[in-house]
Amino acid sequence: MQGGNICGLPPPRRPSHPEFAGDSRAMRRLTRSSSDAPSRRDLLILALPALILIIAAFALAWQFVRPAAPKRIVMSTGAAGGAYHYFGERYREKLAQDGIEVELRPSSGAVENLRRLKTDDSVDVGFIQGGIANEPESEDLATLGSMYLEPVWVFHRGPADLDRVAQLRGRRIAVGLSGSGAQLFALQLLAANGFVTNDPNLRPIGGMDAVEALKRGEVDAFFVVGAPQAPVVSALLHTEGIKLLNFAQADGYGRHFPHLDKVTLPRGAIDIRTDQPPRDIQLVAATANLVVKADIHPAIVTLLLKHAREIHSAPGLLQAANAFPKPLDHALPLHPSAQRFYESGPPFLQRYLPFWLAVLIDRLFVMLLPLIAVVIPLSRVLPALYNWRMRSRVYRWYGELKFLEAEIDRDPTPPTADNVARFLARLDRIEEHATHRKLPLAFSNELYTLREHIALVRSRLRALTETATGA
Repeated sequence: MQGGNICGLPPPRRPSHPEFAGDSRAMRRLTRSSSDAPSRRDLLILALPALILIIAAFALAWQFVRPAAPKRIVMSTGAAGGAYHYFGERYREKLAQDGIEVELRPSSGAVENLRRLKTDDSVDVGFIQGGIANEPESEDLATLGSMYLEPVWVFHRGPADLDRVAQLRGRRIAVGLSGSGAQLFALQLLAANGFVTNDPNLRPIGGMDAVEALKRGEVDAFFVVGAPQAPVVSALLHTEGIKLLNFAQADGYGRHFPHLDKVTLPRGAIDIRTDQPPRDIQLVAATANLVVKADIHPAIVTLLLKHAREIHSAPGLLQAANAFPKPLDHALPLHPSAQRFYESGPPFLQRYLPFWLAVLIDRLFVMLLPLIAVVIPLSRVLPALYNWRMRSRVYRWYGELKFLEAEIDRDPTPPTADNVARFLARLDRIEEHATHRKLPLAFSNELYTLREHIALVRSRLRALTETATGA
C-alpha cells in the first residue's frame, strides 16, 4: 500500500518510512530541524545556573586570596656603627635578591624602634632588645623570634681589671644615646649599683662618637649593648689600652633582671694568637628580637626568617652554630607564620622557587580551588546533561510508540478497520511531532532511528489492515 488508502482512510500526511523518501518537503523539514543549533532557552536553562555557580565559587575563593606581597618594607634599625644598623644592611642586601626593597630608618635604638612600630604606620619591622617590651597579649605587634644575643659590654680605660659595675663610681661613663635600649640597660644596671640617674658623670653619648671619646680619654667607660659583629663593639675589642669589665656577679644580675642571661666570652675568643681576652670574661646579655606589625604580609614573615637563618645561624664569639634564630623571648606574641616556620621550615614552594613565583603560585592556588571543585565537575556534568536533554526529546516519543504497541497487542484479533485507523492516526501524530523536533545535527541519528522504528510499527499496522480487509 504505497500512499494508497488503508481501510478507506486518507493516506498519512507526512509518512516517514524510507519508501516515502521522495517526499522532499518532509526531508527538508527534517534536515532543517535536525541541524538547528540549541535554542536560547536551552542555553539559558543549562548555562546560566552553571555560570552563576562558577561566579559564586570564584567570588567566595577571592575572599581567601591574600593581597600580593609588598615590594617595599621599612625597617627601623639603630645608630650608625651599631648592631641594628649592621644587620639592617644585611637584610637589605638579602631581600633585594628577592625583589623586595628595604628602607632602613636609623634610630636611637630599641626604645625608639618600639615607639615607631606602635605609632608609625609606615614602619613594618624593627629590632627590639629583650626587656624593652612586655605585651604578651599584644594585638598590634608580633615577634619573629630572637635573632642573636646582645651582651652588655662595659669597656673602660686604666691599668686595673674591673669585675663590678660599682667600681666605676666617680668615673665619666658614656651610657648611650637618649631613647636607646643601651642607655636604658646602662641606667638600670647603674641604678642597681647605687648610681643616681642624674649623675653628671653619666654622658648621653653612644655609637662611634662614644668610641672616639673613650679612645681620647674624654670618658673613662662606655656601656654598649650589641652583638660582637657591631662595628662599635668590634672596634673596642681590638683597641689596645681598652679593657672589658668582667661581670663577676652575672648570675646575680639574672635574678634581678629576668631578661638577662649569663654568657661567657672564652679566653682567646677574640684573638687566639695574642690570647685575647687573657681569661674567660663573664657577661650578661639580652636577646635581640625582630618585631613586626601584626598585620604584616605572611610571605614577608617567612622571607625575613629564611634570611635570618642565613644571617644569624653562623657560630660566633658567644654562640654555637644554628643557635639562632629561635623563639626565646615571649614578651610579645609569636607571629603565626613564624610559628609555622619554626615547626616546619619555609613553605614548600619558597624552598625551590624564586620568592615572587612562589607567592604568585600560592595566590593562584586558592583561585584554582573553584576550578577543581566546580568547573571541572561541571565540565563533565553539563555535556551529559545536555546530551540527556537533547535525547529526551526523542525518547519521549519512543515512550509513546511503546504505549501504542502495547495497545496494538491488547487489541482483539482480528483487529477492526476502525481500530487500525485509530492506531495509524496516533502513529502519524507521533511521527509529526518527532519530525518537528529541533535537534543539533549531532543528534540527527536519533531522529532517523526513531523514524525507522515508526516505520516498523507502520509495517505491522499495514499487515493488520490487510488481515482486517481480507486482502
